[in-house]
Amino acid sequence: MTHQNCCILGKFHLIAAHLGKVLLVMALGRVVNVSRPGLLSGNDFIEDTYMSGTLSPYLGNLSSLRILDLSNLKNLKGRIPEELGKLSKLTHLFLDTNKLTGSIPFTLRYFSQLEKMYLSDNLLSGIVPPSVMESWTSVSELGLSGNALSGPIPPTIGKLVMVTKLDLHGNNFTGRIPTGCGNLKNLRYLDLSENQITGSIPQSIGGLAALELLYLNQNQLTGRIPSSISGLDSMIFCRISENRLSGSLPPSIGQLSKVQRLILENNKLTGKLPASIGHLTALTDIFFSNNYFTGKIPPSFGNLLNLQTLDLSRNRLSGQLPPQLAKLKSLQSLDLSYNPVGLGRIPNWFQELRVFQLMLANTGIEGELPHWLSSSSVSKLDLSGNALTGKLPWWIGNMTGLSFLNLSNNGFHSSIPAEFKNLSLLMDLDLHSNNFSGHVNVIFSKEVQTPLGHFNSIDLSSNMFTGPIEDDIGGRPAMSSISSLVLSHNKLGGSLPKSIGKMRELQVLKLVNTGLSGMIPEELGDSKELSTILLSRNKLTGAIPEIVINLKELKQFDVSSNRLRGRIPPHKAIIPVSAFKNNPGLCGTPLPPCKHFIISFSKIPPPFFSFSTLF
Repeated sequence: MTHQNCCILGKFHLIAAHLGKVLLVMALGRVVNVSRPGLLSGNDFIEDTYMSGTLSPYLGNLSSLRILDLSNLKNLKGRIPEELGKLSKLTHLFLDTNKLTGSIPFTLRYFSQLEKMYLSDNLLSGIVPPSVMESWTSVSELGLSGNALSGPIPPTIGKLVMVTKLDLHGNNFTGRIPTGCGNLKNLRYLDLSENQITGSIPQSIGGLAALELLYLNQNQLTGRIPSSISGLDSMIFCRISENRLSGSLPPSIGQLSKVQRLILENNKLTGKLPASIGHLTALTDIFFSNNYFTGKIPPSFGNLLNLQTLDLSRNRLSGQLPPQLAKLKSLQSLDLSYNPVGLGRIPNWFQELRVFQLMLANTGIEGELPHWLSSSSVSKLDLSGNALTGKLPWWIGNMTGLSFLNLSNNGFHSSIPAEFKNLSLLMDLDLHSNNFSGHVNVIFSKEVQTPLGHFNSIDLSSNMFTGPIEDDIGGRPAMSSISSLVLSHNKLGGSLPKSIGKMRELQVLKLVNTGLSGMIPEELGDSKELSTILLSRNKLTGAIPEIVINLKELKQFDVSSNRLRGRIPPHKAIIPVSAFKNNPGLCGTPLPPCKHFIISFSKIPPPFFSFSTLF
């Protein structure tokens, strides 16, 4: 090794020693590889380490360096030294998953032999200089995601003719998608998601014949999906959701013969669903929700035999559902909610499906629950916002696979059958806005299959359930991990059980207009995660416990229209006056201050001549 290289290594060692053991690979007496990745793995281990430090400008003196890997050190800070531009032989640069700041240096345009570069998941800002990007003609993989880079995507991106993977997601890029992107004939992976890109998708995108994965979601794209999308005949995954795209889907979309996942939800797409989608027999997932699609679901959708998810919810689809959908034996999730399809009754051919998730909210269903549900494999069932009537049938207890049940906003008018206890996997229950009656504690006594089947949320509001809530509700196995309990507008009566404080994961508690009496228990303050406590329009008495109103996570608190008395305890949460109104005995901020009334008794000898009583 020459004396010059010894000096270089000596300086590098002094600057970078705090990074820990750095792998130096040498060839012919010169350093060609400097590596200290934070994530190391072997045949039987994975080591995840954290290192601190800054990038030394002396790295630029390693003129033969080809690989520089200081990725995933987590705490590598400071700017990328301009001196790195002197590494003209560098082929691999990995500085991702650190805390690097500043902009991308102009000197990086001298990386004429660069093949792979990842600067993702740092704190880099500023623009990507066009002159820098156009020089990376040898790059096959470029990752700049997860930074704060801004400005337009350089039009010179079209010069990266060798690139196969381009990831710019999670930045602040603005402007249009450069038309030059269509020149990237070798591109297989393109991710421009989670930026602020505007304008339309360029017609030139059809030139990306090798593209397999396309992510343009969470931008501000407008206009139509171009008919040239048919040129993406290698595409497997397409996500263009969360934009402002409009117009109808081009029939040419039916030429994407390899596409498996098509995600176009949360746009402004209109018109009829093209029948040509039925040609996409490789499809496993369709997500078209929250658009403005109209007309009928094409019968050709019955040809999608590999389809596992069909989500057409929140559109304007109408007309009879095609019975050809019964052929979709691989379908696991079907969501047609919030479409004016006017089902009337759930078609009998639905029982031929083997779906785990069936969502038909607001689809015009009438009558009673169909009996075939009792032998179905449904785990998630949402029939809310319909005109279902009658009793909740006893056979609901046979649906032992249920984990989510939403029958809210219907016309059910029975008590909860005893067989309900068999739903040992049920975690989310919403029965609000019906005419259910009977004792509420039947629900809380449900069986569980530990670790599954513990309630996460319950909403029984706006029914005719009766109480009182049993004292040991907080000790019931099904209630041990509940986060939201909503029982408002029922005739429960009784007092607020102290055992609610045992619900340590409870965040939302709503018991408005339930006829509660007695005091607010201090034990409620043991539910440290509570952010919402609504107890208004009851008959609660006594004082507001200081520990309750000072819960750390408290955001909403309302005890208005009760019979509470005493001073409102000092509290940090911002609670409006309305939350305490109509409690004649309450005083103190934010209500008017409490008054001291002096009552004198002439027969009481000094020093007990008078005393103050605080109301």
